[in-house]
Order: sequence, then structure tokens, then C-alpha cells
Amino acid sequence: MSARTSRTARFDVTVTADGLRSPVAPARLSALAEAVLRAERVPRARLSIALLTAPAMARLNRTHLGHRGATDVITFALGDDGAGVLTGDIYICPDVARRQAIAWGVGIREELARLVVHGCLHACGWDHPVDASREASAMWRRQERLLARWWTSASTPA
Repeated sequence: MSARTSRTARFDVTVTADGLRSPVAPARLSALAEAVLRAERVPRARLSIALLTAPAMARLNRTHLGHRGATDVITFALGDDGAGVLTGDIYICPDVARRQAIAWGVGIREELARLVVHGCLHACGWDHPVDASREASAMWRRQERLLARWWTSASTPA
């Protein structure tokens, strides 16, 4: 089991990749999630991000959403825990992310990062249409702005 927990005064983000090799280090995924939470002005949060195999994601998708097959990301936005802490569980399938990256001509790291941002925005209460117009939605535009900001800051020398 690989896990990374970031404990700052504001955020508790845990990333697990049980049995999977992630193309992005769990620490980087955690840092990205924290950047999204800061950008969304979330005062305190507890998020879990789990990277799943395609069969595990397909089971989760069928059980909780009634859909067949593996999907890229599923977020359970659990809301405020009663103590002012935003809570949520994000599940990501790197195998689906890899196929999407190839189809859209982007790198797997970029697509995996996109799914982390997408999941975090859902946990923060954002939503989008489920049809072809989703890429024109306010959530999608916010996602792409945050992703671009992350890539820019990640490539800036320290």
C-alpha cells in the first residue's frame, strides 16, 4: 500500500494507490488537491483520493451510480462533517485516464492531474452537465484554469 497524507493546519489529503504504480507520485497528487482547495477558498478539508484498477472502478461505478464499466473519476462529496471540515472521497482509474490521454493527445500525467482537479471541484460543490456541453460548463472552465495554473507553477524553478 502506498499512501501520502498531508497534514497542514487546514487540510488532510490522503492518496492511496494500492497495488498500482501511479504515473504521478502520491505526494504530487496530494499537493495538487491542496492547491485546488486553497484556490476554492476552502478553510478546512479532509479528502481521500484512491487510485483504483479498472475492475475495482467498474464495481464502484455499478454499485453506486448504476453504470457499466470503469469510468475515469467518481467523487463522493460528503459535505461539511459538522466541525466545519469539507469531506470527500475521490476515486480515480489510471487505466481509463491513460486511454483518455491517448485519445485526446495529452500526457498521462496531465490527464491524471485533470482528474484530481475535477474530483476536488466536485467535492467543493461544483457540477456540470452530463452531455456534450460539459466542456463548455463553468466547472470545466474552472478546472482547466486551475490545471493550467498548476502546470505553470510546477514547471517554475524553485
